[in-house]
Amino acid sequence: MKKWVLFVCFGNICRSTMAEAIFIHLLQKRQIEQKWKVDSAGHGNWHLGKAPEERTLQVLSQNNIRGYTHTARLITNDDFATFDYILCMDDYNLRNLKYMKPTGSKSLIYRLGDFDPKGEKIIFDPYFSDSIEAYKEVYRQCCRCCQAFLSQVQGN
Repeated sequence: MKKWVLFVCFGNICRSTMAEAIFIHLLQKRQIEQKWKVDSAGHGNWHLGKAPEERTLQVLSQNNIRGYTHTARLITNDDFATFDYILCMDDYNLRNLKYMKPTGSKSLIYRLGDFDPKGEKIIFDPYFSDSIEAYKEVYRQCCRCCQAFLSQVQGN
């Protein structure tokens, strides 16, 4: 049975797309991508229909994750019924998702940072930063968290 995970941030072009690409890469390395359905979404409509932020793609490429594509979309009520896990980036996202979650939905909602071995619960939005370093830090954080989440869910 497939497990389904959705990564969520504000606009679905920076953090959630970076986490999605990293998670897919981890699944491919473990040769278990067929056991998962992975996607990302946002809860703000600022970037609907756009590709991931260029700096996100740049950092992914620098870390040998190439060919990732995505079109920004909004989270829907159906997502709460479809995805086993919805992993968001910060407390604001967490509050919004819990408020939006329809009664009886199966999704388990966490901050991706809840899985960080370093205990850094919040993955800060790099969008307004002038430095690529902010994106590199998001990458490092998402890597740690995605690896820990996958290990916990897979039981290894």
